[in-house]
Amino acid sequence: MKHRSIDNDRRRLLIALAGTGALAGLESLLPSYARGEALSSQSGVAALVAGGSPRPVSLDLDVRRERVAIAGGLGSGITINRSIPAPLIELWEGQTARLRIHNHLDEDTSIHWHGLLLPFEMDGVPGVSFPGIAPGESFEAAFPVRQSGTYWYHSHSGMQEQIGLTGPLVVHPAAPHRIQADREYVIMLNDWTFEDPHRVMARLKSQSDYYNYNERTAGDFFEAVEKHGWKATLQDRLAWNNMRMSPRDIADVTGSTYTYLMNGRHPAAGWEGLFQPEERIRLRVINASAMTYFNFRIPGLAMTVVGADGEEVEPVETDEFQIGVAETYDVIIEPRADTAYTLMAESMDRSGFALGTLAPRAGMRAAVPPLREPPQRTMVDMGMDMSHGAMGGMAAGEMSGMSDGSMSMNHGSMNGMSDGGMSGMNHGSRNGMGDGSMSGMNHAGGNHNAMAGMGGMGGMGGMGGMGAEDAGPVVSRHEQGGHGPGNINVAELQRNRLGERGTGLETVDHRVLTYSQLRNIKPMRDRRPPSRTIELHLTGNMDRYMWSFDGVKYSDAEPIDIVLGDRIRLVLVNDTMMEHPIHLHGMFMELENGQGEHLPFKHTLSVLPASRASLLLTADEPGRWAFHCHLLYHMDAGMFRVVRVAPAEAFDNV
Repeated sequence: MKHRSIDNDRRRLLIALAGTGALAGLESLLPSYARGEALSSQSGVAALVAGGSPRPVSLDLDVRRERVAIAGGLGSGITINRSIPAPLIELWEGQTARLRIHNHLDEDTSIHWHGLLLPFEMDGVPGVSFPGIAPGESFEAAFPVRQSGTYWYHSHSGMQEQIGLTGPLVVHPAAPHRIQADREYVIMLNDWTFEDPHRVMARLKSQSDYYNYNERTAGDFFEAVEKHGWKATLQDRLAWNNMRMSPRDIADVTGSTYTYLMNGRHPAAGWEGLFQPEERIRLRVINASAMTYFNFRIPGLAMTVVGADGEEVEPVETDEFQIGVAETYDVIIEPRADTAYTLMAESMDRSGFALGTLAPRAGMRAAVPPLREPPQRTMVDMGMDMSHGAMGGMAAGEMSGMSDGSMSMNHGSMNGMSDGGMSGMNHGSRNGMGDGSMSGMNHAGGNHNAMAGMGGMGGMGGMGGMGAEDAGPVVSRHEQGGHGPGNINVAELQRNRLGERGTGLETVDHRVLTYSQLRNIKPMRDRRPPSRTIELHLTGNMDRYMWSFDGVKYSDAEPIDIVLGDRIRLVLVNDTMMEHPIHLHGMFMELENGQGEHLPFKHTLSVLPASRASLLLTADEPGRWAFHCHLLYHMDAGMFRVVRVAPAEAFDNV
């Protein structure tokens, strides 16, 4: 107890020092300079984007393990050039980059340039695109810069990303921005734990809800009985127990161990950026966390989204957006009043937040909104049909139970739904699909080939005018009985959820960004119909903490082979009850969100529970590319594949 008291006193002291800027060198991004003025890291402008004249960039990045002051304490972290987060790297479109990584660790390391288009040998994934960087060795990533936008970089070795090896990367366009700003800031969000990440993983393996302090209690049960009656409440509990899930399983790792950081700053001190009233400010928001989705808002200030995953989109005005792990958004804000504004990045499970302030003068602060009530999973997240009265009068947002006995189901297929509109179709007969937004089928029934015969947009939702019948044969297969031990759930009803708000934001009384609003500023270059559809199911067994594609973990999976130049439709079906940010290295995907020929580009897509999303891909980047869930512990558990892109003859003997 005495040692705990000393540790708490030390943490309070470090937080206080952070508030004075004394720890800025270790807890913020490296300072930049703008308009010829030296900008103090104490005032929070360490995240200011410098810009300047286009030029080739040559940098040395030294990777070390060091004792660092961070998150209100002292811990062992992995730094780049003595900094956590790592330094802001600025590149220029049309120029060259030479980024030399020097490994001072006693273990291998790597750096992946997240979202950048470059030769696959430079992509930085050990065992996929290169061997890794051994202790005492160096590696140079040299490539022409072919794009612009907001990106980031991070380790792809072990759990190094969790302990500090992440940094922001901004690529300035060759031509001026379509939408100009007077000032630009990077807003980088991280989750930090003082626990050894391998210990975190071991705890999740032994008890998947170890970090969830918001599980339902006996009191919650009797409150539900009083509100909805015994029958509905018992059926609701039975349904969730059969799924071996809880409606309060929002995040695997929570604020019980995480401190949420904005530009490396503890929320007690917060990050600070300055502005002059009437200025237009571009915020480049990067979710560089290991496991945390954030809901980002600036109370009292509207945001105009102008970029997603580094690519420009038509402006969309909103008040809040949910940002999945590894996604980036560019927003324009125009603070007109001579007052401070709070930047609130609330974790999706509402167990904590990262915090910043925009102010006309250093030291000004605005009110910090309280954490909102934790969200809960719904029967929609479970994949239930809500359209025919099956919920028995309890609202979806209240985690309603079924009003009859139709919730008895097994883990492999969830059959036996006696009414409630569950179609019970298997994959061998997907005909008669109604409105294009629901599949209503049982995955356990066998193969997916019948998908090629679905008319119009049946079950696919928002195909941008292309019918699924154009997609050619579906190549993925699924075993009888579901996806094996790697998956505990099969979504009976797969919805197109691109127009839905993120978890916990369904009922807020202001505007919330959805994927369906994203529209590319340019029409698609490749208008060929896809010659092939690849359908992958996102699978998991939360009880055993197993995560995979199609129930097969990475170590047992074969690569996904795609012929160079082919046009592919990639269909992602989330059979789990959690969001998964799915990231493809090396190439952008076009999200089929109903925006016609202006489908937005994505390198990372958050796939909602029990949903089906479709993307188009032109396989024009040869090489071996990683494809994985960007929740670090899910990827480590096996939710990872390799995509091989090569000329057809390369696969002739495979």
